[in-house]
Parts: sequence; C-alpha cells; structure tokens
Amino acid sequence: MEGYKTFLILLVSSLLLGLILITFAFVWIFVYAEGLGWDGSNPEFNWHPLLMITGFIFIEGIAIIVYRLPWTWKCSKQFMKFIHASLHLIALVLVAVALVAVFEYHDAKTIPNMYSLHSWVGLTVVILFALQVVVSMIVYLIPITPISIRAALMPVHVYSGLLLFGGVIATALMGITEKLIFSLKSPSYSSLPPPAIFVNTLGLLIVVFGGLVFWIATRPAWKRPPEGINKSSPEGAEVGAASEYSNTEKSDMELNSETARKRNLNLDEAGQRSTM
Repeated sequence: MEGYKTFLILLVSSLLLGLILITFAFVWIFVYAEGLGWDGSNPEFNWHPLLMITGFIFIEGIAIIVYRLPWTWKCSKQFMKFIHASLHLIALVLVAVALVAVFEYHDAKTIPNMYSLHSWVGLTVVILFALQVVVSMIVYLIPITPISIRAALMPVHVYSGLLLFGGVIATALMGITEKLIFSLKSPSYSSLPPPAIFVNTLGLLIVVFGGLVFWIATRPAWKRPPEGINKSSPEGAEVGAASEYSNTEKSDMELNSETARKRNLNLDEAGQRSTM
C-alpha cells in the first residue's frame, strides 16, 4: 500500500476518535442528562443519541472503510462483502431502536412528531439507508444480478453510501443543537453552560470523525486491489474492460506510429529522387 504509515495513523485516529464519541455520548447521558430508561420519560429519549452515535456514525463509518484495511486484502472479496453488509445491518438495527425510543418518548410526552428539519432530514436518511442496504444485498450478495448491472451500479453504490453518511453527520449536528436548545433552560443554551460546551465539543468531534472516514474512503492509493481480472465479478469486469481499452489504445498508437514512419520513409525517398 502506498502511504501505509499515513493510512495507519489516520485509521488509528479514526478508531480512537470513534470510541471517544461513544464515551462522550455516555458522559452526556449519565452526567448531564438523566441516564437511560424505557418508560416514556426523558431517559428513554436518551437512547436516541446514544444509539445514533454508536450505530449510524461509528459503526457505519467503520463499514465504509473496512475494504481499505490492507490486512484483509488476503481475504476473499465475498467474505469482505459479508463483513461490510453485517456492519450495515448492525447499524440499521441500532438506528431502528433509536427511532422507536424517540417516537415513544414523544407520544408519552404528547410532543408532536416530524415537525423539525432534523426529523425530516433524519427520517429521509434512514429510509434511503435502509433501501441502500436491501438493494445492495440483493445486487452484490445474491448471485442473480447480471455482472454488467453490478458493475454499472458500483459507482452509484459508493457515491450514495458516502452521501448518506454525510447526511448522517449533518442530521446529528442538527439533532444535538435542537436537544440543547430544548433541554437547557436555566442556565440557557445561549449562556454556554458546561453541558453546552461539552456537547458542542461532541459535535465537533463528530465532524472530525466524518472527515477522517471520507478521506480514508476516497484515496485511490488505499483502494483494495482487484483480485485479478476475473469476469465473474464486477470489479474484475471493470478491470478487464480497462485492460482491453488500454490494449486497444496501445495498438492504435503503434499503428499510427508505424503509419507515420512509413510516410516519412516515402517522403525521404521522394526527396532523394527529386535531387537525382
């Protein structure tokens, strides 16, 4: 791997930062909030930020970069697909529980549902994420989709995954701000009491974690190498197509070069005859 030391530093940093995010979430809930519960009270709501940070940010971030781990490159691509899909499913389960917690809390407190921008964006991201997981498992884990379609959908799969992760980060920041505004009354959020400083710091750390995941996931030099030119896989098909194009381009260049050489020889011969 090119730039292995840099990759390792960023990977370790992202893992440590992810664990710090979860630790911050626990401190927020048990020190500055009212802990955890499941009785329609404030502690039930606290499951929402904890599970969202753990599942939708940390685990989902690891799922995005798992293909980049060089010590897994000796594993089969199919095995890594199952690992990738399993992490997504774990994240999806945690997100589902987090949604149940917040809706039950709102109903118990007679708080309206789905009125804020945070809820609109958040539910949209969750629905699209669930669709992404289901469609991707059908396309890439079950060998029924034609290879050409799988190869064509791969760029869309990668782009939509990163786009949704960015949406998760944005939704989390909106949710944190909304929660602090509603929960901090005396002293108010605008006076920046210790809970506000602490949770604002959590928001900044989420942004940094997202930035590390995006950087690791988008560096071409850290991409998992293809398992040879294998037409039975979308990656192999893409590599094969690229190789065929490269060979065709090379042949065309050689043909053009040969044509130009012959033309120059003909011109030289014509010039020699004209001087005789």
